[in-house]
Amino acid sequence: VLYPFGPGVGDEATHHEDDGTSPEIFLQENFSFFGHAYRSLYVNNNGVVSFGTMVPEFTPQPFPLPGHRPFVAPYWADVDTRLGGDVFYRQSRDPQLLARLAQDLAPAVPPEDPSPQPTWAFVATWDRVAYFGAASDKVNTFQAVLASDGVTCFVLLNYGDLQWTTGIANQGDPHTGLGGIPAQAGFNSGDDVHYYNIPGSRTPTVQSLSHRSNMGVPGRWAFRVDHFEATEGPPEAP
Repeated sequence: VLYPFGPGVGDEATHHEDDGTSPEIFLQENFSFFGHAYRSLYVNNNGVVSFGTMVPEFTPQPFPLPGHRPFVAPYWADVDTRLGGDVFYRQSRDPQLLARLAQDLAPAVPPEDPSPQPTWAFVATWDRVAYFGAASDKVNTFQAVLASDGVTCFVLLNYGDLQWTTGIANQGDPHTGLGGIPAQAGFNSGDDVHYYNIPGSRTPTVQSLSHRSNMGVPGRWAFRVDHFEATEGPPEAP
C-alpha cells in the first residue's frame, strides 16, 4: 500500500535523532486542513505532520489538544531514529504519482461528488523506525500522503509493518515495544474542538492499523480534510 519513497525518488530525510523534526517546509500549493489554508509544514520524527509549529512531544495525547496545534498523526509515538530507521519526505507533481493518487482516492468520495484529481502531493514516510529505549529490533513503517487539487484536500494514511506501539518513556516494555500509552492516530484541527481519532488509537489495537481500513484496502485510510469529514467508506476491514 505504500507509495514509492527514499532517495531514489528524490526524498529528503530528517536527522537521525530522538524527537527530531524537519526544517519548516514551504509548500508549492496551499493545503487546506479543517477550513484553514496552510503554506508550510513540519515532518516530525515522532509520527506527526504538523502545520505552523513543530511537535517534538513523544507522549501521544488524546485529541482535541489545547492550543493551536493542527496536525496529522499517522502514528504518534516515541520514535528514535538513532536506533534505526529513516523519516523521508518530498513534494511532488509527478504525473504517475498523481494518477495513482486519483485512483486510490476515488473510493473516498461520495458517488455524486466529482472524482479527486490532485495536482500536488506531499509524501512523508517513516521507514523501519525504532522506538525510544528499544532493546529489540522491532520497527514500524508507515506513511502520510497529503494531496490537493488547489481546493479539495485529502490525506491518505498507509501502514506497512507495525511491530511496536510504545517507547519506554511512555511505560512501554523495552523488549516488546508494547504496553504503556500506545500510539495515537488521527487528526487534530488546532481549534480545540474538531478532531478525529482512528478507532483503536491509544490502545493496543492501534498496532492493527496495517490490517484495517476505512476504504476496503487493508492498511490504507483515506480522509477528506479541507472541511473535515470522517470518510463513510466500506466498513473497516477486520
